[in-house]
Amino acid sequence: MDDIKILAIESSCDETAASVVKNGRTILSNVISSQIDIHTLYGGVVPEIASRKHIERINRVIRSALAEADTSLDDLDAIAVTYGPGLVGALLVGVAEAKAIAYAKKLPLIGVHHIEGHVAANFIEHPDLEPPFLCLIVSGGHTHLVVVKDYGEFDILGRTRDDAAGEAFDKVARAIGLGYPGGPKIDKAAKEGNSSAIDFPRGKVGDSEYDFTFSGLKSAVLNYLNHAEMTGEPVNTADVAASFQQSVVDVLVEHTMHAAKELHMKKVAIAGGVAANSALRTAMEKACQKRKITFYRPSPIFCTDNAAMIGCAGYYEFLKGTRHGWDLNAVPNLKLGERG
Repeated sequence: MDDIKILAIESSCDETAASVVKNGRTILSNVISSQIDIHTLYGGVVPEIASRKHIERINRVIRSALAEADTSLDDLDAIAVTYGPGLVGALLVGVAEAKAIAYAKKLPLIGVHHIEGHVAANFIEHPDLEPPFLCLIVSGGHTHLVVVKDYGEFDILGRTRDDAAGEAFDKVARAIGLGYPGGPKIDKAAKEGNSSAIDFPRGKVGDSEYDFTFSGLKSAVLNYLNHAEMTGEPVNTADVAASFQQSVVDVLVEHTMHAAKELHMKKVAIAGGVAANSALRTAMEKACQKRKITFYRPSPIFCTDNAAMIGCAGYYEFLKGTRHGWDLNAVPNLKLGERG
């Protein structure tokens, strides 16, 4: 079988990214243009600014990805692009670009679910990993515990009832004065703190053993800070960060290990931006080792938004015969397992 080269485009939030992927698991290029410095000024992503920056950067990023891969548009077999979920304006930039290239070069167009891309990031560096396996997906907008039955096929066991884990990280980071982006800043601050200093709650959902809730934890941190301010007590930012992070990690690991035991899963993976968190990676690895479970996690560069993961997921969609028409549109609230 001839090699299949896919140009992948990702623009769902504030990274403009393009990648050339060969046969689903070999990354020939992975170019990411981040807007973090711009959005840090505002304490979070401003959708209108993100969309404008994608428009400014996307052609340059794609040219760089093709050059780095020593590949021309004529060498490609398909175009893959994130079409949801994400910020609608940002998604539209990538979708329009992908449609234009696919139309001009008469190439198949493959719309990829952003979260499926995060799961597929595990395939990039782990050639031995094949479905089925258990995957914990943790990002700014999503917290899901799923069984990956096959490429692009999922059974959702649990999801967050309120804030996603990454969203909680951002809100707590803002509250304790660390700023944006919250996840990396809390991870760094927590290394200087005592994770047992403050006993924050571990969120439970009474009617579902696998669902998550982080709003109560977020409120507990805010209450702690307000009480300290009213009584004049000093706040150790590193201790708050470490204790909060430990509470999140404990719940994520506990749910995942419980599901692995109940479903007799011997392969566990993590995915999404929060999967780059060092405390989560360490705790999950220890928990898996203890239970003789094989643990998979992408390198941090493949946890945060990138196009290589979209190319990997797109490859398996390509093999299944997935093709989208010129009516492909951005779907900002696309649910996992849905097809737009």
